[in-house]
Amino acid sequence: MKIFCVGRNYIEHAKELNNDIPEEPVIFLKPKSALLQQHVQFYYPEFTNSLHYEAELVLRVSKNGKYVPEHLASKYFNAITVGIDFTARDLQTELKKNGLPWEKAKAWDNSAVAGEWLEVTPDMLKKPINFSMALNGEIVQKGISADMIFSFEQIIANISQYFALNIGDLIFTGTPAGVGECVVGDELSGYFESRKVFNLEVK
Repeated sequence: MKIFCVGRNYIEHAKELNNDIPEEPVIFLKPKSALLQQHVQFYYPEFTNSLHYEAELVLRVSKNGKYVPEHLASKYFNAITVGIDFTARDLQTELKKNGLPWEKAKAWDNSAVAGEWLEVTPDMLKKPINFSMALNGEIVQKGISADMIFSFEQIIANISQYFALNIGDLIFTGTPAGVGECVVGDELSGYFESRKVFNLEVK
């Protein structure tokens, strides 16, 4: 199982981190060990002093494929949820400054949270999807799929040019504006439309 992540897929988020707007999807990967397993507690990592949440829509791949054309891409995922791409922001800033890869800041164990999976239906994809995340009961991030620079289909087509898609792979599709810091004791809750799909406490 692979975890693909898309960076800078919302214009306002790219701006809030002073990043350029990409001309094609920015793709990075997390290993299987990055996925926080159900019923496992999330602990603040010891190597950062600036842990940031990034709420995202997450797709679950349902079909093996390579060089998937955009018009067929919707057939390659069958479930969707909201998740968190946790980032050690201070570490990421230092790595970027030195022109080094991001993995230590993005791909550490348990850095990827995926909520309750919802079956994708044709009707679900006919309209924009709203999602949000609350920090200690207060909404801090709101997103809508219509605001993505690259659609689900464009992301899948692009990824599959470089990597084979396999059943069970996950695709984190990018975070909207509003990312921020969390600390020990914070409670994070994710919502797909009005449905709560995850709740976790930072230990």
